[in-house]
Amino acid sequence: MTELPRESDDSNKSADATESVTSQDTQNSVDPVEDVSDIEPEQPTPAYNRNVSKTDKSARMKKGLLALFILIVLGTIAYGLYKSNAHSEPEVITLQGQMQMQQTSIAAKVPGRIAQIMVTEGDTVTAGQQLVEMDSPEINAKINQARAGKQIAQSQLDKAENGARPQEIAQAKAAWQANKAASDLAENTYQRVNRLYEEGLMARQKRDEAYAQYLATQDQTEAARLQYDLALEGARTEDKSAATAQVAQVDAKLDEALVAKEEANLRSPIAGIVDNVIVSTGEVIGQGVPLLTLVDTNDQWVVLNVTESYLNQFAIGQTFTGTIPALSSADKPYTKQFTVYATSTLSDFATWRPTNNDDGFDVRTFEVKARPSKPDARIRSGMSVVVRINPTPVNQNQE
Repeated sequence: MTELPRESDDSNKSADATESVTSQDTQNSVDPVEDVSDIEPEQPTPAYNRNVSKTDKSARMKKGLLALFILIVLGTIAYGLYKSNAHSEPEVITLQGQMQMQQTSIAAKVPGRIAQIMVTEGDTVTAGQQLVEMDSPEINAKINQARAGKQIAQSQLDKAENGARPQEIAQAKAAWQANKAASDLAENTYQRVNRLYEEGLMARQKRDEAYAQYLATQDQTEAARLQYDLALEGARTEDKSAATAQVAQVDAKLDEALVAKEEANLRSPIAGIVDNVIVSTGEVIGQGVPLLTLVDTNDQWVVLNVTESYLNQFAIGQTFTGTIPALSSADKPYTKQFTVYATSTLSDFATWRPTNNDDGFDVRTFEVKARPSKPDARIRSGMSVVVRINPTPVNQNQE
């Protein structure tokens, strides 16, 4: 234990002696070769270098600890600021809606068999364009029946308006004159028989028979005269009116049959896109059965379910921005401006939910409908619309 300090003292003395000799040799300009040989064994001991290395390492450790401490302090401050902002600024609320378009179902008005479907799903159609052709034998039979009935009614009307033909008038006149001649003969016969009866030369029965024959011929003559008069005058006004009405009735039936045939060949009532084709060629369908569905790409809107806490941001006439993921790309989201045009409450069982006691009321959910500023033909029903809003409670607005 006591020997170590002595060795250190001796080494220190030796070092001092070496330094003095070196300085003297430098001043006296002694041969450098001899000086180097004398100095090399007297170089600084490794103990001195170890002390310097330990000092540098200690300094570096202190600097590292100081940097680490500063980073911890800065991280603590940043975390505190983040939590402070999180409590002071509310999170952005994300709402998801759904695009909808006006749909029109095309149904059969008359039963029949589908002869041809002239469109496919995704086709663009115009108003009045034929979509489906149907084959209905019943309609064709009704058309033929109505046309035959019209011919009969029209003949009756023509006959009533034109009156009897000249031949018919002449025949009626001849019949009247023949009956008149027979009546005159019967009258003369009755007078002769009556005189004989009065003279007692003829039985009473013969006189009665002659008298009955006379009366019968008079009636026949009167009937023939009336027929002749009708032939001359033609049909009455009432008969003409009845014949005219009969023709109109048959025309209506014919028009109905033709309209039914036209309706069997279904045409598009609107301009749009074929969304769904339900039936196939050759199927027999009944009246009112849907055949296909059309959508109007110009009539689009989005439906959002919004609680009344945020309903103040969706007032009628107010605009907001929505993103449609289906039409967005990775580097360019597809956004659209929407304008609210309708707001309605949903069913109670689906909209009521309890809230915290601080609000003091239950929140209902409303259905908000908004139209895009400009329709886009690429939009389809069912596409999602993402809307982000900054929540502003109703009670804060009221304050």
